[in-house]
Amino acid sequence: MSLLQALVRARALRPLDHALAQSLRRLDPDTPDAVLAAAALASLAVAEGHAGFDPAEPQRLMDAPIAWPDIDTWRRALGASRWVACPERGDAESAPDAPLVFEHGLVYLRRYREYERRLADGLRRIGHAPPQHGAAGAAGSAGSAGSAGAGAGAALADSDDAPAPADGDDAHVPASLAPLFARLFPEAATSDDPQSRAAAAALRHRLLLVTGGPGTGKTTTITRVLVLLVAQAIESGHPPPRIALAAPTGRAAERMAESVRHAVQALTALGVDAELCARLPTTGTTLHRLLGTLPDSPRFRHHADNPLPFDVVVVDEASMIDLPLMAKLVEAVHAGARLVLLGDPDQLPSVEAGDVLAGILRAAEARATAASFPARHIHLTRGWRQSAALDLAPLAAAVREGDADTALSLLRGGGLSGVHFHEGNVDPLQTHREQLLAHWASLAEARDPAEALARAGRMRVLTAVREGPQGARGLNARIEEMLAGARRGAGPASAAGRYFHGRLLLVTENSYRHRLFNGDIGICLRDDSGTLMAWFPGDDPGNPRPFHPAALPAHDSAFAMTVHKAQGSEFDEVWLVLPERFNRVWSRELVYTGLTRARRMLNVGAGESVIRGMLSNHASRWSGLGRRLSQ
Repeated sequence: MSLLQALVRARALRPLDHALAQSLRRLDPDTPDAVLAAAALASLAVAEGHAGFDPAEPQRLMDAPIAWPDIDTWRRALGASRWVACPERGDAESAPDAPLVFEHGLVYLRRYREYERRLADGLRRIGHAPPQHGAAGAAGSAGSAGSAGAGAGAALADSDDAPAPADGDDAHVPASLAPLFARLFPEAATSDDPQSRAAAAALRHRLLLVTGGPGTGKTTTITRVLVLLVAQAIESGHPPPRIALAAPTGRAAERMAESVRHAVQALTALGVDAELCARLPTTGTTLHRLLGTLPDSPRFRHHADNPLPFDVVVVDEASMIDLPLMAKLVEAVHAGARLVLLGDPDQLPSVEAGDVLAGILRAAEARATAASFPARHIHLTRGWRQSAALDLAPLAAAVREGDADTALSLLRGGGLSGVHFHEGNVDPLQTHREQLLAHWASLAEARDPAEALARAGRMRVLTAVREGPQGARGLNARIEEMLAGARRGAGPASAAGRYFHGRLLLVTENSYRHRLFNGDIGICLRDDSGTLMAWFPGDDPGNPRPFHPAALPAHDSAFAMTVHKAQGSEFDEVWLVLPERFNRVWSRELVYTGLTRARRMLNVGAGESVIRGMLSNHASRWSGLGRRLSQ
């Protein structure tokens, strides 16, 4: 039996993966079986979140009892195939029609190899870009606003006329900014403060990575960095830099903007010039909206030939960004602009292909000379966003490190304030029915949609999976029965019964016509005329926007959500419900991401074996990005 047949018989492939292999065989019946299988597995790897497929360890992709070829056999077959380009022997461009690329030990679908290459080239371009002087530059193609932005970029580049400094030089701050710097970072004078180091690095590096867990001050730090950049431009007689705040989802973008607004208020209270603070952006946007979607096209309005008209692009929740989107974002950042990536490397990677933040961080930390990858990485560790009522830091640290013994001891010991372990309880709808039902029923009793949406953020049930008894869909169906009951008339299958007063909604696809984005949360409530409408947050938090439910983009109920969908959000109280049996695709990153969504109270419903299994599993992905950036 051939390898491809064995994979099909084991039901290890999707129809799309098998179809790719079959199409290559139809075009050339002499194609070796090892190449056909590699093509199918490269396609499957992308669906599983990898950038490519590593034939040296195929068992990582599936549990099926397959007799795998040895790696040398696979390499010889790939190297001799007309369907495979091998850049390391110089034929990546001479074989433009080859659908596969074998490079750095990975078999890529050509498109994803190109995304990875373009991303690496774009990041190096941003980091190594020479100073921009005057209004000329790439941003000029964006119109007069872009030209003004390029002028501001010139001012920001003044301190970068020399080659990129060594890390030890990052502490240097121009004398003209020293008084403001001391006011923004008073602790810098008495300690090795990573927040002040991040700010000093931002003045000298165009590519800055700021990472840390929840509440470690990433947004606060960047807000102060932006104030410094504004002051630097004004003192140089240039226009203030044009700044964009963006994130992968609408909810994450709004949270980031809200954090910046709060940080600005704190700066005003510290006596920082209100004029400087007024130059900072007060709203955020999704990456798709920032780049400008085009109807029925995977391309964006902004790209290398029509760059973004911004001098500083700040992107939050970078761990959620997949490989294609990050490549397109980086290419749209004009020469001389700064790109700042914020994120938590211990959270789940993107749902789609690539673990981009991890690859960038590996390259940034491995750099040894000024000629290597020109990024500066600052990791913040102090402080947590959770309130004094929630002592989450020790548990989060144990989960992050994969220390199941410590994590279980902390959960069982009851010494963590605000953390409650319901061991073996994977059905809180049965054991805590009245408590949960009271919260959900209160949403329908709110005075207005704004209050209902605010109440909705107080509690959420998070799950590891979408389907199954402990999946988000199954839990939502049960919750709806509890809440709606007879009010749904003909029952859950009827079209009229899909919506009811108090139903929480989760948007699952972007709709730029509605300005609703994947991850947005809304609620169904009757308006003053008695018409049932779906209300979603607007630009003014006090005035949600109403939509007729039938006009909404794709959506689900949101009483329970997967941890993936909850990324970029936070709730006062979280119920993290894990399945009864462990699955090899679940990892410690899923547990960490789920529990760090809580602000005030965390409930964990799970068994010991599942916790041990998930904490022993690390969400690693095949990628060549780190190697490309380090070359």
